[in-house]
Amino acid sequence: MSPRTSPAGRTVTIRRAVARDAKRLTRIVRGSGAYEGRYATAVAGYRVGPDYIEAHRVFVAVDADGDGDEGRVLGFYSLVLAPPELDLLFVADEAQGRGIGRQLVAHMRSEARAAGLDRVLVVSHVPAEGFYRRVGAVRTGTVPANPPAVPWDRPELEFRTSPR
Repeated sequence: MSPRTSPAGRTVTIRRAVARDAKRLTRIVRGSGAYEGRYATAVAGYRVGPDYIEAHRVFVAVDADGDGDEGRVLGFYSLVLAPPELDLLFVADEAQGRGIGRQLVAHMRSEARAAGLDRVLVVSHVPAEGFYRRVGAVRTGTVPANPPAVPWDRPELEFRTSPR
């Protein structure tokens, strides 16, 4: 995808993740303010490994204006093709509110469409449901709790990827 300028005036590029991004992606997940307090168990010890990056379509949003040749990772997503699911989507806390998540979702929908998918499932973190709905997902149900890691019900949503 070509570079885009975020609302903050920074150039953001979305590129395919590579194995050397794994530690940065893990830090974004574990450092997410959305998973503090009662939600902390869901990401405690979570790791995005090089093997995960190689097995799935993982893309990162990078600040092309900073941190050397590769840029600073601002967020990422992972698209699983079978069954079609947005497995992970995280934006670094300090980059939130700049349209990065919206760009990542638009990119994911484009990738899913190119892969021949007409729908992509999202099992959402409870506080993220509003974001997903604002960027076009429709609630389809609820996924029951799965203790001990996830002791709460989660919203299930779906993105349609075909053009409107």
